Amino acid sequence: MPANPASALAFHAEHALLPQGWARDVRIVCAGGTLQSVTAGVPAQPGDTPLAIVLPGLGNLHSHAFQRGMAGLTEIGGRSGDSFWSWRELMYRFLAHLQPDAVQAIAEQAYVEMLESGFTRVGEFHYLHHDPAGTPYADRAEMAARIAAAAQGSGIGLTLLPVFYAHADFGGAPPNPAQRRLLHDVDGFAALLDGCRRALRGQDDAVLGIAPHSLRAVTGEELAALLPLNSGPVHIHIAEQTREVDACVAWSGLRPVRWLYEHAAVDEHWCLVHATHVDADEVQRMLASRAVVGLCPITEANLGDGLFPMQAFARGGGRFGVGSDSNVLIDAAEELRLLEYGQRLQLRGRNVLAPQEAVSSGRWLFEQSLHGAAQALGVRTGLVPGAPADVVELDPQHPALIARQGDAWLDSWVFAARNGAVRSVWRGGRELVRHGRHLQRDAVAARFAQALRGVLDRPHSRIPE
Repeated sequence: MPANPASALAFHAEHALLPQGWARDVRIVCAGGTLQSVTAGVPAQPGDTPLAIVLPGLGNLHSHAFQRGMAGLTEIGGRSGDSFWSWRELMYRFLAHLQPDAVQAIAEQAYVEMLESGFTRVGEFHYLHHDPAGTPYADRAEMAARIAAAAQGSGIGLTLLPVFYAHADFGGAPPNPAQRRLLHDVDGFAALLDGCRRALRGQDDAVLGIAPHSLRAVTGEELAALLPLNSGPVHIHIAEQTREVDACVAWSGLRPVRWLYEHAAVDEHWCLVHATHVDADEVQRMLASRAVVGLCPITEANLGDGLFPMQAFARGGGRFGVGSDSNVLIDAAEELRLLEYGQRLQLRGRNVLAPQEAVSSGRWLFEQSLHGAAQALGVRTGLVPGAPADVVELDPQHPALIARQGDAWLDSWVFAARNGAVRSVWRGGRELVRHGRHLQRDAVAARFAQALRGVLDRPHSRIPE
């Protein structure tokens, strides 16, 4: 996939979701990967690319791409006390066998699937850094460069979030051997960031952030030293599990989100990933800081995390986006659907998140996630001049979308469609998905298959021992 943005082109959309609402006959002109003009109520001109129902591309604010390779391999019943923590041990066993070529192939497959579902940018929370013995590669950013290559090969926009990981638990507990591929000290992490900057040079719209993994993995002193190293987004896992909350209280006397707010200047550059188990005071702190909460409903359900108090957060005007996290299933609409459905099950009501009456749940979920993810990933968004030329087309002939109009297209895509509702995707002005399939899908899938066979083709084992 060429690194340079596409030359000038124009789309003519029968219908497009603009910031002010749905519009007809919208001409969208792009150049250099950026939207130059968006004009409604005008006829098509010769050479325009005709599109049907057009949305801006959605950001996926939280991904561990390599975990796509182990999707479906941890669903074994009967284990006593199976939880996030036992899943994590299986994940460590999987990553112990991954070489750089396999990481790149698995990530590229994940990114192709993201694009096919309507995600056009990914926040890669990247913590697999070293060789299997825990030794840095000759290029400390070797694995980050493979992530960048996978993004370039698939065409997805990349916000790279190198992860700082140093400890096994609160208070600076020594790491365990299974974590050796993840570990850095502050100086080594600074060198990693320099390598990441080099790895991203060929991608004009790539963004570099940092990701202190969690309060379990970073001390307060280390967090203070990390934050000045980079000016981009800051992402952190926090309060995902009740055991984590209890351990933080036992260590510090404070719940995790409260501890973070009392020890760091959390603002709109931050993304608090999961934040599942928070109290009312912590919700108010998050609202006041204008930080984004990163929710990953499919993974949170798969791991049995619990449910974030989304209705209270939404009523307060909270900012949020969605991510595919473990990539056990990659589906943008499903993330939005499950976000709403989880709250419906908990609150025993329908259409419980959109804060105003008679507001489309699908549109509200999509637009709020669109802007929250863009903030968390450090980019502009929307069908407006100056934003990336990231365009998603829905298929009006899909069974779930027939005879719909306006917000009903979004409601039907989110709540009633399955595969095939996304017809085409353009990222940075380049066509990447046509008729629901990524243009490089076959080649990417072949490399993915070869990589997985090299990792998983072992007798009597679903996850390598």
